[in-house]
Amino acid sequence: MPPPSAQQLQGRTLAAQPEPYPYHRRPTHRPKLRWVATPPPGAWPRRRVTPPERYYGPPSYPVPPRWGFPNLVWRRPTSVPGTASDGVRPIDRVPVLSRSLTGILFAFAVLAVVAAGAEVWRYVLLVQGRESALNRSVVAFSDGFVLTAGLLASILALLPAGLSLWWLLVARRAAADVSGDDPPRPVWQVLVGVLVPVANLPMALSIAGELEHAVLGRPRDVRPKPSRQLLVWWGAWLLNWVLLGVTIAWRFRDDVQAMADSVVLVALTDLAAAFLAVLTALVVRRFSALLAPSDARAVRSMRVLKVTDAPEPELRTARPAGAAR
Repeated sequence: MPPPSAQQLQGRTLAAQPEPYPYHRRPTHRPKLRWVATPPPGAWPRRRVTPPERYYGPPSYPVPPRWGFPNLVWRRPTSVPGTASDGVRPIDRVPVLSRSLTGILFAFAVLAVVAAGAEVWRYVLLVQGRESALNRSVVAFSDGFVLTAGLLASILALLPAGLSLWWLLVARRAAADVSGDDPPRPVWQVLVGVLVPVANLPMALSIAGELEHAVLGRPRDVRPKPSRQLLVWWGAWLLNWVLLGVTIAWRFRDDVQAMADSVVLVALTDLAAAFLAVLTALVVRRFSALLAPSDARAVRSMRVLKVTDAPEPELRTARPAGAAR
């Protein structure tokens, strides 16, 4: 068999080479193009670089400065933001309860005075009715005024009474925590000495005196001695309960004079209740101020306007020209 020629060999070589991109291997998807628009150079102004300021050293004063930190005791915060705080301490509840109780007691005192004025007006109409006839509309308005003021005073009296008892229990616990001792008597004795009508007459002074003794930080082994303000409050307490008992007992009489006397007794009872409410508010405010620390936000800001007879400050020596600051 003759050998293949050069042309045959070249055709075989070309046939043996595969196609660069066979039909079945050609890519079906072309690559995606992403167009990005950028501003040309010089379209935006260049950012100005601020040179760093020169350090001239610490500040210097020609005289010793008179400013400084306030002269007060710094307290550790009771809670940290972002963390779970512990329960509210009794000493932190005292200022909040004191402000609420003081406002409610003064409001009750005003309402009790209004109720007493209504009773006085009724008594004046009773005196005038003995000699002349009264206007029907005036009498009806007086009766409605007395009834409305009396009911409001009686209902509102429950709110300061309950809040005062709550404040008393919290203040006892706070005073015990500050002194480090247990309260002198259990809670049930305090409730009996305040709520039971006959037992509360002498025991109210003992309970309030023990609280004042603890608030003032006196030794536990020393017998409590009530202050003059507390004795005046106790006298108003006794007067209010005695008038209330006499008024209730007097209403069981049926004669006309007893009805007129009951009007006077109710007016005196309302005035005694108003007086007791004001004294209670003052005692609560005093005990709370002695027990709880003052709030820096509640202190009025003051500024110095004029200084008289003050010595001249000593001038410092001049700094040399070449000395480093």
